[in-house]
Amino acid sequence: MLFKLIILFTTIPIIELMILLRINQYIGFGYTILLVFLTGVAGAFMAKQQGRGILKRIKGDMRQGRMPGDELVNGLCVLIGGALLLTPGIITDIAGFSLVIPATRQGLKQGIKRKMKQMIREGSVHVHYDKEW
Repeated sequence: MLFKLIILFTTIPIIELMILLRINQYIGFGYTILLVFLTGVAGAFMAKQQGRGILKRIKGDMRQGRMPGDELVNGLCVLIGGALLLTPGIITDIAGFSLVIPATRQGLKQGIKRKMKQMIREGSVHVHYDKEW
């Protein structure tokens, strides 16, 4: 797992840099910087808006005595998406927007939930809970 992360964190920035250099050739340096800046600002704004709504729904679920499982997964997606959008690059922006925008997040959320259930069944993740819940 560590090896995969090392490869990921070294390969993605190199690919991102190559893409940004190519974009720079087509639209120029100033517009490339503006593109990176605007996607970062738009992403931060969207993540903040989505995050507030998710927190509100989590609090509502908790007040009603329900476990906010779906909203916790939504929150995780928005948190990761927001971080990706603040990272300069086109690939990270596409991944970030797909995690922040609710319509595209739905499909990803289902995949995450399936993977989490599989990990729990296999015993690689342990879930502890209090019976009073």
